[in-house]
Parts: sequence; C-alpha cells; structure tokens
Amino acid sequence: MSEPLVKEALQRKERIWTHDFILICLANFFIFLGFQMTLPTIPLFVEHLGGNDQLIGFVVGIFTFSALLTRPFAGHALESKGRRFVYILGLAIFVVSVGSFGFLVSIFMLFAMRIVQGVGWGYSTTASGTIATDLIPVTRRGEGMGYFGLSGNLALAFGPSLGLALSGTLPFKELFFICAGLGLMAMLLSSQIRFKQVEKASVDTVTVKWDFYEKSALKPSLLLFFITVTFGGIAAFLPLYTAEKGISGIQWYFLVYAIALLLTRTFAGRLYDARGHRAVFIPATALIVIAMILLAWLPNTTILLIAAFLYGFGFGSVQPALQAWSIENAERNRKGMANATFFSFFDLGVGVGAMAFGQISHIFGYSSIYITAAISVVLAMVVYLMITRKRTV
Repeated sequence: MSEPLVKEALQRKERIWTHDFILICLANFFIFLGFQMTLPTIPLFVEHLGGNDQLIGFVVGIFTFSALLTRPFAGHALESKGRRFVYILGLAIFVVSVGSFGFLVSIFMLFAMRIVQGVGWGYSTTASGTIATDLIPVTRRGEGMGYFGLSGNLALAFGPSLGLALSGTLPFKELFFICAGLGLMAMLLSSQIRFKQVEKASVDTVTVKWDFYEKSALKPSLLLFFITVTFGGIAAFLPLYTAEKGISGIQWYFLVYAIALLLTRTFAGRLYDARGHRAVFIPATALIVIAMILLAWLPNTTILLIAAFLYGFGFGSVQPALQAWSIENAERNRKGMANATFFSFFDLGVGVGAMAFGQISHIFGYSSIYITAAISVVLAMVVYLMITRKRTV
C-alpha cells in the first residue's frame, strides 16, 4: 500500500466524533446561537435608545476589545485552572450580561454591560476552541476544527434571522432573555464533558512575566486580523445599509452566508490537512474581496445574496485553516495560549473594523465601509505572500 493510502487509513482509525466532542459542539452551537441573535439586533437596540452610527460602532467595538483584553488571561487560566473552570465561568458571565440587557435604559449602561459580555465571550470561546483541540486527533486537526467551526456556523444560519424576526414581534427584554436562556443550555451541556487534563510541555519552558501571546500563532493571527476587519462592517452596519437603500433580504443574507460556510466544511479542513494553508488562503481571500466589492455596489437583493455566498465560502475556507495553523506549532501546554492569540486578533479585527467604520460611514456613507474592507483583505493577501516567500511553514 502506498504511503498516502497508509496515512489516510491511519487517520480514519482516529475518531473525531466522540461523546465529548459532540457535547462541546452542541454547547458551542447554543452559546453561538444566543450571541448571533444579538449580532444584528444590538445596533437596532442602540437606535432604540437614541444612538447614532458612531455610537453603534463604539458599542459593537467595545465588546470585541473587552474580549481581546480578556483572552490572554483566559489562555493562562486554561493551563493553570483547567478547561472546565474557565469555560463554565465564561458561559456564566455571558448569560448574566446578556440577560441584563433587557433592564438597561441608557447607552452608557449598555456600553458597560457590553464590556462584561466581552469578558464572558473571551473566556468561553477561548476555552471551547482549546477543548475542541484537546479532543481532536492530531492527524485530523484541520478536518476536526472545520467540524467544530460548523457548530458556530449552524448557529449563524439561524441566529441573526431569528433575532431580527423576534425583535419585530417581541420587546427587546424578552429577546435578550431568550438569548441568555440559550447560554444556560450551553452550560448544562458543557457540565457533562469529560475534560482532558492539561499536558506538560515536551521540553522545559521558561515562564515569562508578561506572557500575553503565543509566538508560534502570530503569523496566522495577523492574517486573520486583516480579514475579520470585514466583520465590523457587516455585523454593525449591513442591516442599516440595506434599510437605507431600500433593499430587502437582510435576513436571507445571513442564511445564505451560513449555507456557504456549511459547504466549505465538507472539504476545506481535509484540503488543509492534505496540502496545507497554501492551497486555501489565496483563493478564499479572493472570494472575500469580491464579496466586499459587491456590497459596496449593492444595487439589489440578488447582489446582496451573491455577496453573502462568496463571503461565507471564502471565510468558511480560510478561518479553520488559519486556526489549525496557529496551534499546530505550539507546545502542548501552550495550545490554550495559541487559541487565545488567534481569537484575540479575531476580536481586534472586528473591534477596529466596527469603530473605524462607524466614523467612515458617518463621513462618507455606508458603501465606503466595504471598499475599505476590501482593501484590508488585499493587505492580508500581500502579507501572506511576504510570509510564505520568506519561509515554508
């Protein structure tokens, strides 16, 4: 039997879909569903409280910056306190903060609680990614992370549309209670997981006092930053942009986007495992650039949905590849910090995008957001070519 066939046979013997992996995927689905329902409705809630585009950008952005600052501490806690403690703590903080939104009567109070929500999100998502990494066989990591990401993508398929639909029929208070209840479901499921013990490093390592990132994860995380800047323009302003242009179908945008993400999970992870990030990155980011250009143009609903599909297909291919890349060279006791670094740059991109685009849209209009976002992804492509030209990863 040839070497590639032997490798494939060995990989098939290592199961991905274990009892604990299914539980972490289900827990991830419910917490992401609660989060995704707030994604398009928080800007509407800010408008309800009397805010403008600039305030929307700050309310969206402060959440991601809060999560960003939290992740390094979450990464350390994952290695010192254990996976269970960090994950349950993050979920609990998220549930309490989202549930409190229904009682808020001012943008200042919402701003403060979004900071708290970011702390919970930073802890819970850093932990869940690390827990999934623990449970996936090393030889199938790209494929497994693709499946794990699918749980969040399924939530994306229903969350934004469900949140928008409920915001039109229910008071914001009841909507946020439902979102908090979904977080409680995630806590219940996660309590049944048999968490793995933290592994020791394969070689002696020196503890650095100001240890806020994993060096081996910096390159893919930097690339992710330039890409997730686009999220700030979509999450915070696309519903308002389509309303301004009189274009219907924003609910369908998120559904088509999620369907495209689901399609990528059937092959993107395996492609990464077989051929590495070189086979994924440039084609995927090119699709994202095209999607941003279409959104800047946006003449009708058809173009909106085409952009949704291209964006979902591109991001769904590149995100799990970058995440697998970010953790594959980290020491066994640094997987948590590698995930923390990866998601910190994710948050930084979204936060910078949301805040910058709030100012850009206020001065130049909504379409300028997506032109700027396209430039950001082109920069990611240029940086990637510079990185891979210097050294084969």
